[in-house]
Amino acid sequence: MAKAPSSSAAAAAGGRGPAHYRTRLLLLLLVAVAASASTAGFLLSGALRDPCDARGDPAAAAAGSPLGFMRSKLVLLVSHELSLSGGPLLLMELAFLLRHVGSQVVWITNQRSEETNDVRYSLEHKMLNHGVQVLPARGEEAVDTARKADLVILNTAVAGKWLDPVLKNHVPEVLPKILWWIHEMRGHYFKLEYVKHLPFVAGAMIDSHTTAEYWKSRTSDRLKIQMPQTYVVHLGNSKELMEVAEDDVARRVLREHIRESLGVRSEDLLFAIINSVSRGKGQDLFLQAFYQSLQLIQQQKLKVPKMHAVVVGSDMNAQTKFETQLRDFVVKNGIHDRVHFVNKTLAVAPYLAAIDVLVQNSQARGECFGRITIEAMAFKLPVLGTAAGGTTEIVLDGSTGLLHPAGKEGVAPLAKNMVRLASRAEQRAAMGKKGYGRVKERFMEHHMAERIAAVLKQVLQKSREHARS
Repeated sequence: MAKAPSSSAAAAAGGRGPAHYRTRLLLLLLVAVAASASTAGFLLSGALRDPCDARGDPAAAAAGSPLGFMRSKLVLLVSHELSLSGGPLLLMELAFLLRHVGSQVVWITNQRSEETNDVRYSLEHKMLNHGVQVLPARGEEAVDTARKADLVILNTAVAGKWLDPVLKNHVPEVLPKILWWIHEMRGHYFKLEYVKHLPFVAGAMIDSHTTAEYWKSRTSDRLKIQMPQTYVVHLGNSKELMEVAEDDVARRVLREHIRESLGVRSEDLLFAIINSVSRGKGQDLFLQAFYQSLQLIQQQKLKVPKMHAVVVGSDMNAQTKFETQLRDFVVKNGIHDRVHFVNKTLAVAPYLAAIDVLVQNSQARGECFGRITIEAMAFKLPVLGTAAGGTTEIVLDGSTGLLHPAGKEGVAPLAKNMVRLASRAEQRAAMGKKGYGRVKERFMEHHMAERIAAVLKQVLQKSREHARS
């Protein structure tokens, strides 16, 4: 995939004194991770974070953080799996934020497979390095930790399957101090066996208003249960990503490097979709729209830069039926020189620096939130998104990007929006600038920390009141 950075790229990053040492380190790490397999991708986050964060002065860190009141609190985090998907990684980010302020954090992964694969091993090692204790999902130690914890956070609806088999008769004791963090928008997660205890927990935290309303109606209409007190918490960009996004040198070097690795010119126009390749993320409809946009440009005889489509999130090893269909479509329509598949990676910054437009094409009910959207906006990229889910709470249609319908009926509008932005460089720049401003206003890490802190305070208060009653 990506090649080693050229000497000219390295020179562009350096030569400006000690103040730029961190920028050079960031660039080297980003390029290295972008060139490697997805397993290594997550190492980026910790490598860029100050190694003293988890081992420095927790009192000082707590004093300057909205999560400072969590110092010395025991927090148990329960994830349905440990993988490179959004839910587990977001919970890990919260684990590190809590460790930074001096919380005692314990992690449990409730997944059937006992096999220790490379991804799980790497992520567990990562947590241990940050001072997060990792426990087996079952056993007396897990039960004792849940009973002693000040707060228990279940991550995703599926994590509810951990309660009864492990806690058994201690479930009623633990429920009043559970915060259930839900990210799912798919109907198959609405199973009573997963969420039957949901009405009795201290609260539910959901990433978007759209998803919260969906859960409220579905649980009531389909499962005949009620949601607990529900808090909507929009996510925020990490400090590390913002540091790269706001560094002109970093962006230029990464842009040149990734474009060279893809074999595209600096003046070419890149539309990218950055999600794990699956039908729900809409890569097939994205490629159909891209093909239609090329046809529209030819029919209308428009003069635009040469356009490319980049699909970041491929799995070269798995070669699923869906991905095979994507590649067959590209070959069948003769656009193999315009479409580039990139293996899945968490090092998204190099690709955000390299592209011109992000396409967020999640289907059905859309994304619960879609963090890649705010990450793209941090890089001043316009976003073409489906008018569904949390995307509608991030992208301002006509201002920071353009929205199109989900499903097949969205293909033609998306194609037209691609042509529109391809032919209007000034509009791309204006939308990107407004998107960046929106990120700075409400989608930064400190915004997310403040929102989560407000929720945790209320949940801890409820737990204490329950214990006294």
